[in-house]
Order: sequence, then structure tokens, then C-alpha cells
Amino acid sequence: MTLAIFLAVLLVSILLGLPVAFALLLSSMALMVHMDFFSADILAQSLINGVDSFTLLAIPFFLIAGEVMASGGLSQRIVRLATTYVGHRQGGLGYVAIMTSVLLAGLSGSAVADAAALVSILYPMMKAAKYPEAPSMGLLASGGIIAPVIPPSIPLILVGVAGGISIKNLFLGGIVPGLLMGMTLMFVWRWTVRKENLETAEKATKAEKRAALKDGIWALMLPVIIIVGIRFGIFTPTEAAVVAATYAIFISTFVYRELTIKRFYHIVVNAGRSTAMVMFLVGCAMVAAWLITVAQLPQQLAEMLGPLVDSPRLLMAVIMILVLCVGMVMDLSPTILILVPLLMPVIKMAGIDPTYFGLLFVINCSIGLITPPVGTVLNVVCGVARVPMSTAVKGVLPFIGAYMVLLALFVIFPSIITVPMSFVIG
Repeated sequence: MTLAIFLAVLLVSILLGLPVAFALLLSSMALMVHMDFFSADILAQSLINGVDSFTLLAIPFFLIAGEVMASGGLSQRIVRLATTYVGHRQGGLGYVAIMTSVLLAGLSGSAVADAAALVSILYPMMKAAKYPEAPSMGLLASGGIIAPVIPPSIPLILVGVAGGISIKNLFLGGIVPGLLMGMTLMFVWRWTVRKENLETAEKATKAEKRAALKDGIWALMLPVIIIVGIRFGIFTPTEAAVVAATYAIFISTFVYRELTIKRFYHIVVNAGRSTAMVMFLVGCAMVAAWLITVAQLPQQLAEMLGPLVDSPRLLMAVIMILVLCVGMVMDLSPTILILVPLLMPVIKMAGIDPTYFGLLFVINCSIGLITPPVGTVLNVVCGVARVPMSTAVKGVLPFIGAYMVLLALFVIFPSIITVPMSFVIG
């Protein structure tokens, strides 16, 4: 009964158009009334305590770093570097998009920001070279969702906070799955353009490759600094965010000299707005998570999933199907903050590695960003490129199918993730 009340109020609120944060607060209040201990003081205190976290300080700094990279010339140099090395191949701009998406994922950690950058820079080039419109849009959107998986990643931070999982382990564990997502896109793109007679660029000379690498090396160093620093305990993920923001500002201002005071002001304002929205959502979600625990909803869910607890792979398959369905109609952050606290006790009961679960959860939610009917990233790329949604949906379907196959392989063979993860984490 308690679980039904919580879900009913939450779903009805969302269907009525209420913002997810307020829907979570309303469902939390409904739980308090049902359990007969409603208190505005407790509600306010829980909301404040929900965002009173040193770990969450990473979010504004990573947002600033991502904004600086887009405005300070780092993203453009990554694209130039990729174009120089793989732009001459058949369908070369597609491989440039994939290589760029993987490299940008190690810089910003935002699917929307990466997808927007990819489309604004590469789509005009692909259109001028007469690339097929639908597959091109599908590839650019699919490349953007690698960002939440490869560190630094704001969704991985949210999963760590919501599920009590080590963010360091999530960051280091996300490297291999993110690279495998990039490889998957390469196979699908190669199959897609195998019969197309596409215009290709001339192969770059060794001198041009050296010049592009020299110009882009400062941007490439950022993910290296973050990963090495976290892996060897030089700094925590939160401190890594500060390092990333400081490094990006320094390089954009004094090396590339493209970041002005006016641009930086807009960057801080945009990052502040985004941080406020994320923090309020996190605070509301933590109130709901606390009440979920008090109401013993995880135990009720565990009873429902009890027959599957002894079969971890089957349990993961069922959860992944559930998350995929929810991700099709809800954005990534709310999905994480609502479902992870509810599912984590069941995951631990089944003996599933929490880091492995967190990574698969984020990958699954990321696929939802390009899945109709909501598809946040899909809407962004259509808006930036001014292309009809029907065209983008048609183009993205093969890539969604390939991602789902990859996700299924991760569920059937957990060692694909856990073995490299244990090696990287040490």
C-alpha cells in the first residue's frame, strides 16, 4: 500500500506536468501524511541535508569546465585533431564524430553539451559533403551519450551520491564501457556507409598531424590529468573537478587566448543556473530517499523481486528493462535519483557489485536520452541542426539497437566490465 501511494502520487504529478523535483516533494509529503508524522521542519531539514555534501561540489566545477571547453577553443581543437587523423577514410566525418565524442566525453561529462557541440561543428561539414541526413543525425546524437559514461561524469556523481557508491570506482570503471560504446558506433557506421559514395578529405601529411597534435595536446591532457590524479589518490573526484575547471580556464585564457571576461561571465551564470536546478532536484530526491527508507519501501520491493534475488543476471535483466522503459519517458537525472535508492538494497541482497550496477544504470539511462518519445539529446540535436524529429528518429534506430545489444552483453557477461574495472581500480 505504501509503495503504491508513493508511485501513484509521483506518476500522477509528473503526468500533470509538475516538475520532477516538485513531484518528488509532493510524493514525499504524501508518504509522511500516510505514515502520520508530517512535519514541515523535518521536510525542510531533510531538503537542506540532502545537498549538504562535499561530493556534490564537483557538479558546479565540472559544469564550468565543460562550458569553458566549448567557449575557450578546446572542443574545436579536439575536432580538428580527429579530422586530421581519420577524416580521409570512407565516411571519414562519421569517424571524426565518434573519435571527437569519446575525447569530448573525457572533457565535459554532459551528454547535451557534447551532442550540441558535435552537431554545431560537424553537421554543417557532413551536410556540405552530402552525407545521408538521417544516419548522420543518428550518429551525432548517439555519440553525445558517451559523455555520461566516461569520466568526468555528472550522472556518475549522482549515482554515487544516491546509491552510496564510490565515485572514484565509478569514474575509473566507466572508461572501458565508454570506449566500447565508441567502438560499437564505429561498427554500425561502417556498415551504414559501406555502399555510400561519400566525399573524403585528402590524407593529412605527417607535418599536419604533428601540428594538430601539438595544438590539441593541451586539451587532451585534461582527461589524463583527471584519471591519473584520481587513480593514484592525488586528489578526490571533487578536487578533480576544481583541477579541471582551473586547468580549462588557464589553457583557454593564456594558451589558446580565446576566453574573454565577457564570455567567462556568461559561463559562470549558465553553470550557476544549471547547478541550482540539479541541486534542488538532488535535495528533493534525498528527501524522497530518506522517506523511502523510513517507509521500508526497498524491503517491499525486495519481496516482490524475491524470486529473482538468487539469479543475479536475471535480476539485472529485469531491472535493465524497467530502467529502459522509465528512461524513455523521463530524463536521466530524475531516473537516477528516484530509482537508485529504491533498487540499491535489492542489488546488495543479490550480491551484485554496486559499481557494476551503477555503470549499467547510467549506460541504460543514457540510451534513454536518444530514445523517443522524450529523448532529450535527440531534441537538442534536432533543434541545433534544424532537422525534423522524424529524420533523427529514423537515423538513430540502428545505433539504439547496437547499444542495446552491447548492454545485453554487459548483463550476460559482467566480466566485460568487472575485470578491466578491477585492473584499473587496483
